[in-house]
Amino acid sequence: MNKCIWPLGSGQTIEFNIYDPKTTTWNSSAGLYIFAYYNGQHWQALYIGQTDDFSVRLPSHERLDEAVRCGATHIHAAVVPLAANRDTLEKRLIAHIQPSMNDQYKGMRYKQMSV
Repeated sequence: MNKCIWPLGSGQTIEFNIYDPKTTTWNSSAGLYIFAYYNGQHWQALYIGQTDDFSVRLPSHERLDEAVRCGATHIHAAVVPLAANRDTLEKRLIAHIQPSMNDQYKGMRYKQMSV
């Protein structure tokens, strides 16, 4: 399984597994996900989100078709069981990476956020 390391800021990172959305059967685990594409040099995030259950959320995600139209070819997923950890990590990822399809936390840096 392919993996990708995404930056959280402040020198910290989080590891995600890389999946093909067309062929993946999702487990009923909680975690974070990123709709992304490879631009020839590195992965580019289009959308970052979280879920209580990958198997329920990702197959019918309301933003997936939009992400594919914007170039997304893969979904990166990381299991994060605790909701509080998912909230914090999602905010940090969005603030640091600034994906084009996420409106929340954009323009903020992690130090400015009260998490």
